[in-house]
This record gives sequence, structure tokens and C-alpha cells, in this order.
Amino acid sequence: MKTSRKTDRGPEEIIAALREAFAGEKAPSVSAIAHTHRDPFRILISTMISLRTRDEVTTAASERLFAAADTPGTLALLPAEKIAETIYPAGFYRTKAKQIQHVCSILQREYGGEVPQSLEQLVQLPGVGRKTANLVLGLGFGIPAVCVDTHVHRISNRLGWVSTAKPEATEHALEQIVPRRHWIELNGLFVAFGQRVCTPGAPRCSSCVLRDECPRVGVTRSR
Repeated sequence: MKTSRKTDRGPEEIIAALREAFAGEKAPSVSAIAHTHRDPFRILISTMISLRTRDEVTTAASERLFAAADTPGTLALLPAEKIAETIYPAGFYRTKAKQIQHVCSILQREYGGEVPQSLEQLVQLPGVGRKTANLVLGLGFGIPAVCVDTHVHRISNRLGWVSTAKPEATEHALEQIVPRRHWIELNGLFVAFGQRVCTPGAPRCSSCVLRDECPRVGVTRSR
């Protein structure tokens, strides 16, 4: 395990440094969709499509799907086979198509065609976990929520902010140390950072803005 001196800057300063470093860079797919359409429904469906799918595929698949149907009512009427064909080649596109159709039917039937604004209700929807629910709350409704995906989980541990094995534990730990006003932007920043610099296998530590202070917890090989 390779380590260097632990960061002297707290989460707020680290977030500010990453915000500056990635200013003007292309936003992750769902964040970009949220910037264009502050629509909880589009964010929900796009996030479902994005699971285990590259950003460029997610963006294109979402655009095609919303061109065909852009409300829970109209999307619920599309056959699952048509949804699958439209979002292909998103990962697990057939499973996602069935879940999307089911979610839209529930939204139409139980919520009057609206996306619910509570974590408890969102995670009851098929294919929606805490990560997706928190992203919808933050980007869709502006409700502070910590969305922990693989990038947030990995980077938070590497920085030494948390020492957790599961994303839900990371979520709760980050709620205690990251100022609430930064909860919504945290995911987008860490996704961009994780895709471009702090990658899973061999992070690009030599070009990282945090290279002189990151403890690199768990990093055994870097570039």
C-alpha cells in the first residue's frame, strides 16, 4: 500500500480544488442531462439507463428514448421490446427496459405521473437503489443528498475521508464530514475525477491536483 502525507485540506477545500480543475470539462451524462432539463423524470430514467453503461451510450440512448416518449404515461405504453431496442447498446438493456416500463406504470398509477420526492418512495421503484434515488433528489429536486457510486466510494476511501466497505456506509460517513451545501455537486465532481484521473486500476497520480497531499489509501500502482 502506497501512502504519502495525509491531506491538510478538508472536504470543502478538496471539493473547491476539483471544481476548479474540472471547470469547463464535459459533465458526466446524467449531470449534463440535468443541466439541460431540470426534470426529475428524465433524470430518473437516464440514471437507470446509465448503470454499467458508458456516458456517451447513456446520453445517446436517453435522447432516443425521450424522443419517442418523454412522460411516464407515454413511456408506460411503449412495449418493453421497443424500449430495449431504443436504449440498446446500454448495458443490460432488456432488463432495464422492463424496469423502466414498470417504473413508468407505477408513476402513472400511484403518483399521478410525477416522480416522488422521498428516498423511501424512490427506492421502492423497480431497479432504483439509493444511488439512483439520491441522484434524483439532488439533481431533479435540488434536495441535498449524497449520491455514492463506485467513483465516490473509491475516491472517498483513497483520500482517507472514510474507511468503508459498502457504498451505503460511505454515504452515511460522508454526510457527517461533507458540508450539506456540497452534497449535490459531490457526485458529479467525483465521477469526472474518477473517470479522468483517479481511475480504478492505476490512477494518474502524477497529473492529479491532489498529488502532493493525498494519502493514496489502497493504491498499489499509479501513473
